[in-house]
Amino acid sequence: MAWLYLLLAGLFEIGFAISIKLMDGHKNLPWTVVFYVCVILSFGFLQEAAKSLPIGTAYAIWTGIGGVGVAIIGMAFLGDPINPWRIAFLLMLVTALVGLKLTAGEH
Repeated sequence: MAWLYLLLAGLFEIGFAISIKLMDGHKNLPWTVVFYVCVILSFGFLQEAAKSLPIGTAYAIWTGIGGVGVAIIGMAFLGDPINPWRIAFLLMLVTALVGLKLTAGEH
């Protein structure tokens, strides 16, 4: 269950990170609401995951899911640059996240 909580935390982190760009300094109310809802849910799920996963692993995977997700959404929808180096480094990050998951163990 902890890994599911961590996945949800990471997905909500993507939501709050993307909404930072779209809420326009709190001027766009719907995106401001999305930001705060996603922040609360992301940290809540991270807290639940950290109860049974090593905190270093949980935090690294949480930020990794967010970083990879935001980078992909930024490139696909928000005009962020796309080049082979960015793709290669994102693939390396995903590889590192999988490695952390495989070596974490639960206590």
